Amino acid sequence: MINRRAFLCTASASALASFVAPRLLAAPSAGKQRVLVGSGTSAGVLSFAWDPVKGELVAEGSVAALPNATWLALSADHRRLFVATEADSFNGKPGGGLSSFRVVEGQLAPLSTVNSAGPGTCHCALDHTGRVLLSADYGGGSAASFLVTGGQLSPAVWTEHYSGHGPNTGRQQSAHAHFASFSPDNRFAYVNDLGSDCIHIYSLNSATAALTPAGVYRAQPGAGPRTLHFHPNGHTAYVVNELNSTVDIVEWNQANGSLALVSRIALLPDGYTGPTRACDTVITRDGRFVYFANRDNDFLYSFSAHPKTGALTPIGRTSCGGKIPRNFTLDPSERWMLVANQDSSLLSVFARNPLDGTLAPTGRSFAAPTPMCILFV
Repeated sequence: MINRRAFLCTASASALASFVAPRLLAAPSAGKQRVLVGSGTSAGVLSFAWDPVKGELVAEGSVAALPNATWLALSADHRRLFVATEADSFNGKPGGGLSSFRVVEGQLAPLSTVNSAGPGTCHCALDHTGRVLLSADYGGGSAASFLVTGGQLSPAVWTEHYSGHGPNTGRQQSAHAHFASFSPDNRFAYVNDLGSDCIHIYSLNSATAALTPAGVYRAQPGAGPRTLHFHPNGHTAYVVNELNSTVDIVEWNQANGSLALVSRIALLPDGYTGPTRACDTVITRDGRFVYFANRDNDFLYSFSAHPKTGALTPIGRTSCGGKIPRNFTLDPSERWMLVANQDSSLLSVFARNPLDGTLAPTGRSFAAPTPMCILFV
């Protein structure tokens, strides 16, 4: 991961060049769906046809050649796509970038490009109104907000450059903003700072995209909080800590947006002492099951969740199908789990039992160059 980020810090992206006639695709055949995959290569955004009956993917090629398309975000109506470009310069200016597209039957039409607050834009998130896009820059240790109008991105409305650090000298020598999210009621925004062991909390004005500081959640020193996902019960959230492979189960306070630690679980098997990096979270729509991905020893960990409290009970660890799972997601039927295995350039697919939440021990894999993010459109 460090080597990959070092490479990205020397990369640049020309958004105008990438917008030369994105490939137009035919509508999926009957019963098929479309999947877009962000690639950490010059291929940019890849398209696949998805067969929900067989659990199969068929590659359709690149639909937007944005280099290092680390993250994809989709509007609630599936009509707008936003892409984060993890690079040192974008559009001829310092910093990473963000691009927006109109989505029509799986086809992408470019709408706008803007620069983020700093280099290494690794994540972006759209608020629940669809009017605010928030970005996080790993390399720059920064974040920015943008107003969205008709799919067009404004220049940055708000920016923040963090200055903290943590005890892990190899990974926390400076701030590393890694993830952006919004509270269930859309009144608060959150930026995970892996380098400073904290989550920055802001009050959100969704009409203007302005953010105002509202507090900080402090993780365990050296934990490296990477992601934050809210449970459907509306008050529980899960913080995946990358550097020590733990998960903080936290209680969200609707009054002030604060997060309070309830309990902490370990993802690693007893006695494991090798390299490890926890990664991402998937929660079923009904909130009955929660899944976490862990890298280096490369596994998925399944849990059943109490629907009211969000408390987790382990089900078991299973294969992720490759090396370094960067992102994973359930298909719309929630009968299949798809995993983007970054270092092995594979999309792995595992059958899922919706009744007990278990994942099949083995699955099928499909080639995809350095997959970073999976999105059903």
